[in-house]
Amino acid sequence: MVDVSRIVQRVAALLSELASNCDSGFALAVHVRYTRPTLLYQTYAQTWGDHYSENGYMMVDPTVHWGLANVGSVDWHDLISEDVAGVIQAARNHGLNNGWTYATGPATSRSLGSVTSSVPFTTEMRGRCCAIIDEIHVLTDGFDQFPAHLQTGLRGLLQQGDHGAA
Repeated sequence: MVDVSRIVQRVAALLSELASNCDSGFALAVHVRYTRPTLLYQTYAQTWGDHYSENGYMMVDPTVHWGLANVGSVDWHDLISEDVAGVIQAARNHGLNNGWTYATGPATSRSLGSVTSSVPFTTEMRGRCCAIIDEIHVLTDGFDQFPAHLQTGLRGLLQQGDHGAA
């Protein structure tokens, strides 16, 4: 049993580590139920977040579609043929390169992270990013049952919003 009083601290540390591996940003949707994440963390530049939102990319983003339908990881370049709206190219135009998406958990409570870096991810870096996302997924399971102050603490980590998955 995890000590819920330490969850916020641990998730904060994991998000910080994920950010250090993803120098051009990431988006992490935690425990997506139906079409809404319980928690959403993102570190992409505001210009990309604004562009993503203004163009309604969430509805057509192939990385989101893939992550909701699959578990495991996929490189964004492998989704180009499914990207009829040009989301991945738009992301590249905003400096988001070497992108890939990782999804974990059951379809009824999936967590998915889309990560980018200015340099290609090594096998070790990819493995660590996956482990971080897995741990956040496990730590936040049962979020609805957490005391209100812990829910507020988790929601307050990083800058949250509907800012660009791909």
